[in-house]
Amino acid sequence: MRMRPFLLASLGLNLVLATGWFFATRPEGPRRTGPLLRRVVTNVYQPIRTNVFFEHKPFSWRYVESTDYPTYIRNLEAIGCPKNTIRDIIVADVNQLFARRWATEIVSPAQHWWLSEPDAALAQTALEQRDALDHERRDLLTRLLGPGWDVSPDAIQVPGTGISLDGPLLGELSPEVKQAVRDIELRSRDRRNAALRAGREDGGALGPTELARIRQQTREELAKVLTPAQLEEYLLRYSRNAEQWREALRGFGASQDEFRGLFRATDTLELELELLAGATDPASAKQRAQLLADRETAIQRALAPDRYVYYKLNQDPVFVHARDTARQLGAPPEVVLPLYQVNQLTEQERRRLVQDRTLSPEELTQSLATIDQQRLDTLRKLLGDDAFRRLQQMSVR
Repeated sequence: MRMRPFLLASLGLNLVLATGWFFATRPEGPRRTGPLLRRVVTNVYQPIRTNVFFEHKPFSWRYVESTDYPTYIRNLEAIGCPKNTIRDIIVADVNQLFARRWATEIVSPAQHWWLSEPDAALAQTALEQRDALDHERRDLLTRLLGPGWDVSPDAIQVPGTGISLDGPLLGELSPEVKQAVRDIELRSRDRRNAALRAGREDGGALGPTELARIRQQTREELAKVLTPAQLEEYLLRYSRNAEQWREALRGFGASQDEFRGLFRATDTLELELELLAGATDPASAKQRAQLLADRETAIQRALAPDRYVYYKLNQDPVFVHARDTARQLGAPPEVVLPLYQVNQLTEQERRRLVQDRTLSPEELTQSLATIDQQRLDTLRKLLGDDAFRRLQQMSVR
């Protein structure tokens, strides 16, 4: 086994300090209370021996190290090694062991360098093997060091995820609660992986309903270890509903209160919609339509009237295109809505002409060219010559 040099130095220093403390605090022998006896030297020619040597047996790690981890831990405890240092040594050693296994036992797509396209089946197998080895590694460390081996008071990451337990609420969680959250998320990951494997074995894919049930179970477990405020903070940062809202509000410029209000108004409805995602029967379809209507009403109530109008516009791809175009041209924000209206009216007129069966091909071509020219003339007046020229250059690209 190999250990990191700083851990060896730390343990050696601890041993020296412990030895010094033992001799410094050793109780003195009993004092004499009677008269002192004078020692008479009868042979003055016999030299007095002052250079007495004691055999010093140097400390060696070979007396501590062992290929058997439980024995290794007992040896470290016997020399007074601190618990946290023992944890660091064992975790580092086990991680090194499994790193070698990851490097030698798993065949990754990169090793098939002669293939033009990565082998999807091989990539999935490699992912499953890595997950299995990681599960084996964590199980070994849990058996050796106990369930809290990967938690220290300043630990904020949930291993293997993008979750960080930091901030005003989550950063103040106790180490025990942090460990509970980690365990919940790791169990959730294991459930998803097991469901994915089962789906592939059955010849299908993991459905949205099953994923929704796994997410719901994870929430229920989190609710048992977090306060309502902590749970909401956690969900606002890491739930699927929050991720969807961040994507839907891209470019909307939602405030913290607006985002929280939208999340609260729709969170329960989103969970119900997820559980109905795979259902196709008439009753489920009717329930889904009602939930969507309730969701839209909840959104409208959560936003101020003008912000709701802007939110609806922000869901229109034509408006998003107009907003992005104005930003690229450096045009002022008040140009976005007129630009959107011009594009929208042009697109509506174009659809009407295409569907008009009374027009000949020549008439249709001429009519489309006319409305395109009208659009360009309007944009020139709206944007000005410089911005309009940049717009034409963007269109050429």
